[in-house]
Amino acid sequence: MNIHEYQAKAVLKEFGVPVSKGAPILAKSDVDAAVAALPGPLYVVKSQIHAGGRGKGRFKEPEAGEKGGVRLAKSPAEVAQFVDEMFGRTLVTVQTGPAGKQVNRLYLEDGSDIEKEFYVSLLVDRVTSRVSFVASTEGGMDIEEVAHKTPEKIVSFSVDPATGVMPHHGRALAKALKLSGDLARQAGALAEKLFTAFVTTDMAMLEINPLIVTKDQRLVCLDAKVSFDSNALYRHPDLVALRDETEEDPKEIEASKHDLSYISLDGQIGCMVNGAGLAMATMDIIKLYGAEPANFLDVGGGANKEKVTAAFKIITADPNVKGILVNIFGGIMKCDTIAEGVIAAVKEVGLAVPLVVRLEGTNVELGKKIISESGLNVIPADDLDDAAQKIVDAVKKA
Repeated sequence: MNIHEYQAKAVLKEFGVPVSKGAPILAKSDVDAAVAALPGPLYVVKSQIHAGGRGKGRFKEPEAGEKGGVRLAKSPAEVAQFVDEMFGRTLVTVQTGPAGKQVNRLYLEDGSDIEKEFYVSLLVDRVTSRVSFVASTEGGMDIEEVAHKTPEKIVSFSVDPATGVMPHHGRALAKALKLSGDLARQAGALAEKLFTAFVTTDMAMLEINPLIVTKDQRLVCLDAKVSFDSNALYRHPDLVALRDETEEDPKEIEASKHDLSYISLDGQIGCMVNGAGLAMATMDIIKLYGAEPANFLDVGGGANKEKVTAAFKIITADPNVKGILVNIFGGIMKCDTIAEGVIAAVKEVGLAVPLVVRLEGTNVELGKKIISESGLNVIPADDLDDAAQKIVDAVKKA
């Protein structure tokens, strides 16, 4: 689960992480109160969307002006102007794609005198099963670009979960950022606070870009991007309350209500599969035969008829889907359950695109019989290779 920058900074502030003073603007009427909460005279008006590259982004609407999604204001009047221009407009960045995202929230932050900019992030290294720090002196830039052009400028090190952050981790961070003296001591304290925040709240990723040194020699987190491990959210109802569903795909929101693992993609063939590994294999073989999957969808090993019906509805709700492939290997999941769910869904929402069904495993013959006797225009398949070829051919002919 992702959260907005202003929310991330509020979480970090609870752990003593130094952040700039700011106030959220959730409606245009909040401008005066937000300005009054900050000392000025410089303000930064920041678009709040779940995507990076906001500063370099551009709004679709000409009324938003030529500037990007992060703007420096030199007076309260200019703050009001920028809020009026940006609020409710569609911001397009390198991470949103051409469709962009509507800006429904803004963050007004106190201006900072910046001397240096750095990059720091924490993430779960699945190779070592440890939390790792990633640091670079090249702050304020796309870390992917730095990694591509100057990989030697990126330093990473991991933290042993048995010990947690130790003094040598702080020294490693200071060395990576080429800091000395009091700034090195601040880096050590920052490393401990960031790590504590990360593990306490079950974060999946924490990115500070940039971490700055101010003119008065303070380390301050000028930006913060945070995502949490969705599997651990049951432990953090306070964090769940921060979820902004307007930033998420409606189909993914609906899937979460039925405990379905669903991710929307850009292809034309909808997939309904049981098991993450089989779902990945199904997507791969669709690509092998020259088409693109429209989604990742794992209904799970113990799905019932209602869950299968919900999954089918979510797939058919995607206007980009031109064909559907149901690929089930029944172990705990029974093939007749899948068949009944598919038929119930088709009868309820209709079937306007080709549908290929491949069943194997527990009660497979019963499942095939249910589908064959349903009277529906379903294309049967014997194995995964056969199923992939049939759905790709059907979509191309449609």
